[in-house]
Amino acid sequence: MRAASPFGSSAPASDIVAGDWVDRWLPRWAEPYARLARLDRPIGTWLLLFPGWWGIALAGPRWPNPWLMLLFAVGAVAMRGAGCTLNDIADRHYDGQVARTRLRPIPSGRVTVWQAALFMAAQLAVGATILFSLNRPSILLGVAVLVLIGTYPFMKRITYWPQLFLGLNFNWGALIGWTAVTGSLAWPALCLYAGGIFWTLGYDTIYAHQDKEDDARIGVKSSALALRGRTRPFLFLFYALALLLWGAGGGTAGLGGLFWLGLVGSGMQLIWQAARVDTENPSDCLDKFRSNRFVGWLLLAGIVAGHFA
Repeated sequence: MRAASPFGSSAPASDIVAGDWVDRWLPRWAEPYARLARLDRPIGTWLLLFPGWWGIALAGPRWPNPWLMLLFAVGAVAMRGAGCTLNDIADRHYDGQVARTRLRPIPSGRVTVWQAALFMAAQLAVGATILFSLNRPSILLGVAVLVLIGTYPFMKRITYWPQLFLGLNFNWGALIGWTAVTGSLAWPALCLYAGGIFWTLGYDTIYAHQDKEDDARIGVKSSALALRGRTRPFLFLFYALALLLWGAGGGTAGLGGLFWLGLVGSGMQLIWQAARVDTENPSDCLDKFRSNRFVGWLLLAGIVAGHFA
């Protein structure tokens, strides 16, 4: 009989939902690749995409460039998929020991490591094609982030703060989005990027609480294990710093009053997350994590509206 966990309720049996649209509509050979790229779970793509869209919108002058918005959307799908594939290759031995991840394509044997590596290369090629259609400063930034992308999957082995490294990765698009419009970096983009890092620290700490029981058992580190019962006050701290930095970005970019309404809306959603999340309930953690798409839309709407105020 399994001993009771010191962390409360267990994580969900699997993060793969049987009978979803991937199972119903895709050919059997394509199903594991769709799951490697997390096409069945798009929230991660949204969280990667929003900082890029924010950077494009913040750079102005009014409506964000629709062509750039489309390119960044395609790039987010490709690069999120490549990053998840790399993560699954690196974590294949750990994933087989975690209830939520043991049915993923590599640990379940439906895809070999070499097949996953080739799939990752194809996704990287799509991302590179989009990157090299941008201006030179954006290309240089896109190449520089490869170091962060390549090292992130291994951070959970050496630090209790892999969520910090995820934030450095996931919000890099704020810098590229700005330079794609303006051709150079400036304080508004840097503030937007720094705020995004703290945002990611918050939402990915919530996400990490789903796996803390298995992570502690197999020796994987996370901010959820570092903070444990102190998670809630730290969520308020992370989200407060995110809002302050986003506000500084909008202020230095000269946005008008409507931007602040969007920022307040984002803040209310973040306060709700920090106040209401049940870190002992994996399903609630997942719901609160997914709710960050509303933060993305509210801040984007505020940035766009702020140019017209």
